[in-house]
Amino acid sequence: MTFADLILALVTLQRLGELVLAKLNTRRLLAAGAVEYAPGHYPFMVALHAAWLAGLWWLAPGRPVNLVLLAVYALLQLLRLWVLTTLGPRWTTRIIVMPGAPLVDTGPYRFISHPNYVVVVLEIALLPLIFGLVWYAAVFSALNAAVLIVRIRAENAALGRVNAAARPESVR
Repeated sequence: MTFADLILALVTLQRLGELVLAKLNTRRLLAAGAVEYAPGHYPFMVALHAAWLAGLWWLAPGRPVNLVLLAVYALLQLLRLWVLTTLGPRWTTRIIVMPGAPLVDTGPYRFISHPNYVVVVLEIALLPLIFGLVWYAAVFSALNAAVLIVRIRAENAALGRVNAAARPESVR
């Protein structure tokens, strides 16, 4: 197993673990009365991430590893962990909103609205760059941007609708 294989194996295990956690959280949230918004884009997002990782498994093994970018990627995982722990049982890969629940405004959400997407944008670009795959990083960053435009609009709309519904009439 090469160093590139080890990196890809760890990222793959991380992604699979996150999918399991997301599925558990989604089930719990829906059972508690939460609502899923804009599920139509979700298969495209999953396909994009699966293709990104599968392509890296095909292209990266045996390539040299940029240790500086790998260190940046490792530090980025601390931000990912901060997001996951801040959202706790509310974290999922789908747009799931609990009516009446306040927006999370702690952790990284104190500073930016969508820290998880910042992490994803950087990961999509950084992991291929670690292996010197500049063109791959550019292509998947562009595809990811297209998906995120749709997703962030849908998420903002869902959160706005829920927040507006939860506010007293005098505040609207």
